[in-house]
Amino acid sequence: NRNISAGVLGGATAIWILFELLGYHLLTFVCHGLIFSLGLLFLWSNASSFINKSPPRIPEVIIPEDLVVNIALSTRYEINRAFANLRQIALGRDIKKFLIVIAGLWLLSVLGSCCNFLTLVYIVFVVLHTVPILYEKYEDQIDSYGEKGWVEIKKQYAVLDAKVLSKVPRGPLKDKKH
Repeated sequence: NRNISAGVLGGATAIWILFELLGYHLLTFVCHGLIFSLGLLFLWSNASSFINKSPPRIPEVIIPEDLVVNIALSTRYEINRAFANLRQIALGRDIKKFLIVIAGLWLLSVLGSCCNFLTLVYIVFVVLHTVPILYEKYEDQIDSYGEKGWVEIKKQYAVLDAKVLSKVPRGPLKDKKH
């Protein structure tokens, strides 16, 4: 839906401008929003008897315990899985995965040095909202460039493997039992 996507993208841009360009802080923004909302509701509740209007209906919000426990368990599972993957990479058994992780972390560090976290989140948000539309529109051209790029990456990796990686001593294939 174009209207909803445009609204979400416009809201994200407004938030980015508010926090990044104007120097507003998240905690300050939340506190000012709560002060404004509570003040408005307080005045409406007290003034409703004078102007013969019904007071605002404020729903009671209760977060179920099951939801919080499920979120905590899912988060714990994903963190443990990430630690297990990092352990496998650090043990030196898969050099290709090691190089991919190192390259990804290096790229992330370069991006992090160019802009702060909020700007990086905003860029990712904008890319996630625009790339799928562009891909649908130019799918055939993007796929052909992607295939050419993938073939070139495979060639470069084969050269790297032949000249460097094959000469690197590998660790033991199995964990030694003590």
